[in-house]
Amino acid sequence: MDFWQVLPVAIALVFIIEGLIPFMSPNRWRNMLAIAGEMDDRVIRNIGLGSMLLGLALLYWVN
Repeated sequence: MDFWQVLPVAIALVFIIEGLIPFMSPNRWRNMLAIAGEMDDRVIRNIGLGSMLLGLALLYWVN
């Protein structure tokens, strides 16, 4: 498999996973967005960095 075959699959999986929480529990999702809106930018950046590092670690582990 080359990169251009895997990329659309990966993006589709991200959309599926990201859609699970609002589909299963819209009230919790709405509350989570309200809480995220009140967070400091530094906290949001740290969460984003942690998420990227976790993704890289999982990608390394799978390959």
